[in-house]
Amino acid sequence: MDLEQEVLQKPLPKHIAIIMDGNGRWAKQQGMLRAFGHKNGTKAVRETVEASAKLGIENLTLYAFSTENWNRPKPEVDTLMRLLVSSLKKEIKTLQENNIKLCTIGNIKSLPAKVYKELEGVVNATKTNDRMILTLALSYGSREEIINTVKEISIKVKNNIISPEKIDESIINEHLYTQNLPDVDLLIRTSGEQRISNFLLWQIAYAELHFTSILWPDFKKTDLLNAIIEYQKRERRFGKTSEQLR
Repeated sequence: MDLEQEVLQKPLPKHIAIIMDGNGRWAKQQGMLRAFGHKNGTKAVRETVEASAKLGIENLTLYAFSTENWNRPKPEVDTLMRLLVSSLKKEIKTLQENNIKLCTIGNIKSLPAKVYKELEGVVNATKTNDRMILTLALSYGSREEIINTVKEISIKVKNNIISPEKIDESIINEHLYTQNLPDVDLLIRTSGEQRISNFLLWQIAYAELHFTSILWPDFKKTDLLNAIIEYQKRERRFGKTSEQLR
């Protein structure tokens, strides 16, 4: 039995989120500039997206650019923005052929006008696709997301639209960027770093975490399958005991 067949023997995670880390270190190992790593990282994105869709993963969320990434050197940020535009243009055919819907979360309007326009075009072109939802977290920070959520709910409470007694998890979920997505089941981070880096802090409350030392440009379909197999071996108790689950 190959890895893919093994994965399909058990329930799949409904929502996988990935912190795509290690492009810069990968480039440095090749004796190249960081931009070279970012360019090669797009190949791993394509392979991961296509593999996820083929497996039947319903939701895939990729941490593409954080609010903190704006603090990187301007040439690197400019390169990332150019890569984003060129990748969107190249990959729209792949998205359509695989019936994948593209969505975005984050402070999207802070992106350069050209990036925003290209992004909006692909989102609109794929909005009726229903095989898998691919969400790009761009100019995204989970703390900022939660702050915005608190502000929105506070305004509604002030205007008597929501009563404080009615505020629960579902109300908060409705005001997050990810309001149309289920909680994350499996969070993958590449490059050996073992931290969350301000990514989907609310949404990963009960996610299984998978850390791998593989740098993102080297992440292949096999690595995705291995992460899912590890996920499938874990007992997800959600606060209950093993005996209760049985």
